[in-house]
Amino acid sequence: MKNLSPSEKNIKYFRTDHLKADLKGRSVRGGAFTMMAQIFKFSLNLVSNTVLARLLTPQDYGLIGMVTAVTGFVVLFKDLGLSMATVQKEEINHQQVSNLFWINVGLGVLTAIVTMAIAPVIAGFYHEPRLIWISIALATGFIIGSLGVQHSALLNRQMDFKALVINDLLSMGIGLAAAIVAAWYGLSYWALVIMPLVTGLVGTVGLWMVCSWRPGFPSRKSDTRSMLAFGRNLTSFSIMNYFSRNLDNVLIGRVWGAQQLGVYAKAYQLLLLPLNQINSPIAAVAVPTLSRLTDSPERYRQTYLRVLEKISMLTTPLVAFMIATSDWLVWVLLGDQWAEVGRIFSILGIAAFTQPVANTAGWIFITQNRTNHMVQWGAIGSTLSIISIIAGLPWGAKGVAASYSISGLLIRTPLLFWFVGRAGSVSTKDIYRTMAPSTFASLCAFVVMIAVRRYIDFPHPAIGLAIAFVINLGITLLILAAFPAGRKALQDFKDLIPLILKRKRKDIQK
Repeated sequence: MKNLSPSEKNIKYFRTDHLKADLKGRSVRGGAFTMMAQIFKFSLNLVSNTVLARLLTPQDYGLIGMVTAVTGFVVLFKDLGLSMATVQKEEINHQQVSNLFWINVGLGVLTAIVTMAIAPVIAGFYHEPRLIWISIALATGFIIGSLGVQHSALLNRQMDFKALVINDLLSMGIGLAAAIVAAWYGLSYWALVIMPLVTGLVGTVGLWMVCSWRPGFPSRKSDTRSMLAFGRNLTSFSIMNYFSRNLDNVLIGRVWGAQQLGVYAKAYQLLLLPLNQINSPIAAVAVPTLSRLTDSPERYRQTYLRVLEKISMLTTPLVAFMIATSDWLVWVLLGDQWAEVGRIFSILGIAAFTQPVANTAGWIFITQNRTNHMVQWGAIGSTLSIISIIAGLPWGAKGVAASYSISGLLIRTPLLFWFVGRAGSVSTKDIYRTMAPSTFASLCAFVVMIAVRRYIDFPHPAIGLAIAFVINLGITLLILAAFPAGRKALQDFKDLIPLILKRKRKDIQK
């Protein structure tokens, strides 16, 4: 039997021409699978928030928030955008990915060392000595995570979403179980440190098991400069975006302390929890799909707008429901001690109306290889975010939430849509026209839910949530069905079902 070189053995992970034969079907089935799996992820996150919130205190979450607000910045250098470069690039080879693997590992080790070195600085900044060991413990996870970056990217490139999702679910479940056990036995904030470490370790081991690719030795002969340039621009944007997104945590923790930071961070986390269950799986499918369509502008445009439409239809009614019932949701999920979260939660919800749609702008920048434009927008958007956070800081967590949300809805998001629509096949007008039906329907449903709450006194929050959900769903569907664009979108959802079932029938036949 012929001895094969590593590049010959792993050729299946680099080729993508076979994907184009049924790209639409793969995308739809992959999206459906990851969306269904995301329900399980959401359940795990819900259990995490519900159970741990009752075993831990706002101060415990505040301590972890103080560290992650700073160390999260260092983590950005662990990847350098190289995983996305592997997914996006039309042609790659074994040696290029091997070089990127060792770069990722080197960066993982470096970020861990830097984090450990600045641990005393973090503790001194917040005047909290406990943060030293928290920082050191979390730093070890950077090395573990770096070992699986390219394996995950290769599976994503091949649109092997089933393997990725199963691995994520397994690692999340084990990590959550470890955290609950730790909290139950009184380890307090250490439970929140244990959870990401266990999740990362199990996830990395799982990636090496499902992806048979193994890295070779580094080589200067392989051309990876274009991929490094792509990753550099992506990382530059991520740095600016991360700084603007986490400055609120840093300043609230510094000026107002762990209690207010814990409340603010929990409100933000609770708001993003359901939205990420929708955005994350769709993004995982959309980026590799759109990357394969860059040579067909009109097909690219139609595919992007079709996905954007579904995101808008799923997220805007959900946000309307969460804002209208914020106090009930917090009472049911977290308990009485977190009552203040509900008020901040509803304020942050203002920005969440458009945030899921705005996140898709990144797909356009990445898949059209416009990461230079992404960096330019990062500078503009980050500056506007920082100004809004500082402006609201004198009024505490509520002031920051209000300033950030209102400026996001009225200033940052419209500017982003204009910026991303300046070039490429997707225009700003396309984005607004696609969003319009579901946004209007959601606002109408929101008004009805608020009116019902004002005039009806429900005996229990859980009953109110159930009734509000039915009202929200009914009004949204009714209004969508009343307009041609809405009816077309609903029909499109219905038409996706045969494509999903097609794969299931094939699996049964096998």
